[in-house]
Amino acid sequence: MTTSGNSIKNPTLLQALIPVVFLMVFITFNVRLFEDTLSGANQIALILASAIAGVIAVSLGHKWLDVRAKAIDSISSAMPSILILFLIGSLAGTWMISGVVPMLIYYGLQILNPKIFLFATVIICAMVSLATGSSWSTVATIGVALLGIGITLGIKAGLVAGAIISGAYFGDKMSPLSDTTNLAPAMAGTDLFTHVKYMLQTALPALLISLVIFLVLGFTIDFEAAQTDVTAVLSAIKETYYISPVLLLVPALLIVVIIRKVPPLPSLLFGTLLAAVFAVIFQPKIISMVAESLSGSGENPGSYLRQSYIAIMGSMFGSVSVVTENETVNDLLSTGGMAGMLNTVWLILTAMVFGGIMEAAGLLMKITQYIMKLVHNAGSLVGSTIATCIFFNLTASDQYLAIVVPGRMFSKLYRDMGYKPELLSRSLEGGGTVTSVLIPWNTCGATQSKVLGVPVWEYAPYAFFNLLSPLVNIFLAAFRIGIRTIPPDQLEEKPEQGIERSDV
Repeated sequence: MTTSGNSIKNPTLLQALIPVVFLMVFITFNVRLFEDTLSGANQIALILASAIAGVIAVSLGHKWLDVRAKAIDSISSAMPSILILFLIGSLAGTWMISGVVPMLIYYGLQILNPKIFLFATVIICAMVSLATGSSWSTVATIGVALLGIGITLGIKAGLVAGAIISGAYFGDKMSPLSDTTNLAPAMAGTDLFTHVKYMLQTALPALLISLVIFLVLGFTIDFEAAQTDVTAVLSAIKETYYISPVLLLVPALLIVVIIRKVPPLPSLLFGTLLAAVFAVIFQPKIISMVAESLSGSGENPGSYLRQSYIAIMGSMFGSVSVVTENETVNDLLSTGGMAGMLNTVWLILTAMVFGGIMEAAGLLMKITQYIMKLVHNAGSLVGSTIATCIFFNLTASDQYLAIVVPGRMFSKLYRDMGYKPELLSRSLEGGGTVTSVLIPWNTCGATQSKVLGVPVWEYAPYAFFNLLSPLVNIFLAAFRIGIRTIPPDQLEEKPEQGIERSDV
């Protein structure tokens, strides 16, 4: 079969699945054979899978230059995320040498009860993300500090990261300031606040169940062995850094800037430079230590102004480690700067190439069309929507595409079946936003795993909110709990654009 007016063939389902299957096989081998798949193994897997998709595209009659152009367009769509990722690397560096992260760890170890630490971590991250509308900023700032506290308390890094991710993504979903929370209702054809209120029916149960699980887990962990370590960590931080509540001004002012709807790139740059100023003022000991380690001669580089320039620039672009007598603290007080994000950027670039070629050849659309054949009622409709969102997170590797494309595809089908658009917008978030961070080569998964220094495979089993959200959405739809339908007299109005059911 060919498309009208040209010699391009439509792909079969088997052809559409071949690149996806090969990608999964490559990644399975990588997980088994490589200790760190982010350093190149998964990137090569994506390149090889892209090559297979490219061969199929050309065999279907697509011109290679057109396929390449689509891959480049796909990369372009990821550039804002890449720029944010670079600035997060710089922010991590200046927040470390300024004492902001060590200060948060220092006070957190004294304030947070170990038994309820995981429970409190979810609440704290949810509140910060709700206020800022950004799960990325939440994870990169307060999340990093909470991870350090949790590891010091003797909790597994994956478990702490799962609590951070759970809280951050709940707040991101429910915040009117979030880009995805605005994008989903726009694609579905409803308004923002109707969407947010309707999401509470699914997001709140998923959060409450997650909190109960984290609370139970907290009371099953033995913290006795970690108490000596906590005292040693507090002492090492206090001896190395100037610790004062005044350093709280840095995260507080950054949150204010984000709440005032300053775009992410200027906000993160502001937070980076503000921390650099605080480092110069309050951490002369750290400035001298970092400058000496970064200078080529290994000697004192001279005036304090010169030391400050070397230390700040070095922390923004490269690896910086603050050395103390405590090995646990040394592990916590190291960052990679912008350079530390390069493996993640490489992963994102190759993932976007794969998604672009799959889309150019019509392979993604072919698979989603077959998924839509399974739709018969509210439960299967929501389940198919969520499955499609997850599929796009797996293949297109971007949460925005996982919301936009299924939103456009399903909008008319929801209306034809008599369901209000907020059911679609809620499903897009329940399948697209929250699952993106569970996929290592997705822009979200790659970013959060790098920022926290915890592989996706380690935190994904503990990101309970993200795992439960799709299931709660499907469960409520299957039992028609809270399902909103369009009154019959409104069904004659002009429907939104989407894929006709007959097209499937």
